[in-house]
Amino acid sequence: MAQYSAQLDGVFVALADPTRRAVVRRLGRGPTSVGDLARNFPMTLPSFMKHVRTLETHGLIRTVKSGRVRTCVLNRERLAVVDDWLAEQRRIWEQRTDRLEQFVTGPEENRQ
Repeated sequence: MAQYSAQLDGVFVALADPTRRAVVRRLGRGPTSVGDLARNFPMTLPSFMKHVRTLETHGLIRTVKSGRVRTCVLNRERLAVVDDWLAEQRRIWEQRTDRLEQFVTGPEENRQ
C-alpha cells in the first residue's frame, strides 16, 4: 500500500500544475515533439523542460530522442493509478450516502 500511495502522490504532484495538465491533455491525442508542445506555452524552453521532466519523473510521460528531436509519449497506464483511487473513493462515498439515505428514510424508531 505504501508504494501505491507514493505512486499516487507523485501523479497528483505532476498533475497539480495547469501547464502539466495541458501537456497530458495534448499528449492524449498522440505523441509530439517537445518543441511542438512548448510552442503553446508562454515560457522559455528551459522552463518548459522542467515541466516535461516532472511528468517524466512521475511516470506520466516518457521521452524518446531521435537525432535532435525529443518526442513525448503519454503513459496511459500511469493514469490508471488515479482512476483506481477515484473508483475506490467513489465506492466509499456511495456506501456512506446509501447508509445516510437509509437512516433518513427509515422508520423513526431506527433513528434513536
